[in-house]
Parts: sequence; structure tokens; C-alpha cells
Amino acid sequence: MSDLGLWLGELAVFDATVAAVPFLWDLAATDTVTCRSEVVELIQAVLERSAARIEVQSAAHLAVLAGVNTLHVLTEDGDPGVRTAARELMAAIDSHVCDACRRT
Repeated sequence: MSDLGLWLGELAVFDATVAAVPFLWDLAATDTVTCRSEVVELIQAVLERSAARIEVQSAAHLAVLAGVNTLHVLTEDGDPGVRTAARELMAAIDSHVCDACRRT
């Protein structure tokens, strides 16, 4: 997860991040994945990081927002770590403001 985080959102948001976010949502919702809370945290990192190009940042943030229905389910997950991470991401989404998102 740490390597994946470095490539997808921990330092900055890249083109590959946009394509990866839907797969991250799938992983977060799959019960057999053992690090689901870390996946949700990585999705939050994508929302909180910037990109060199504003259109990439906007697309990445929209990809995060596209999973909000999955996020609602995760806030009631049986795993307390997943629930906590999901609720923190929901709060981050609710308070999110950035130049990229204002332009869309």
C-alpha cells in the first residue's frame, strides 16, 4: 500500500491516479481485501493532493466523488477501521474546497 500511495496520491496526483480511483473504490468495497481502511485513506489522499495540471486534479477529485455511494455503504461497514476511514473521508468530502473543483 505504501508504494501504491506514493504513485497514486501521497505526493501528488497524476494521470494514472484518475484511472486508478475506480479500482480503489472496488478494492475498498471488497470484503476479502485485508487493507480496506488503508485503501479508503489513499482515496482521501487523492482528494487532498494537488496536481501539476488543474484538469488532472479536477478529474481525480471527480473520480473520488463518483464513489460516494460506495462510501455511504462503507460508513456502516462491519470493520471498525473501514468505518472510521470512511467517515473521515466523508467529512473531507463535505468540507472539500479547491480551485480545481470550483472550475467544474
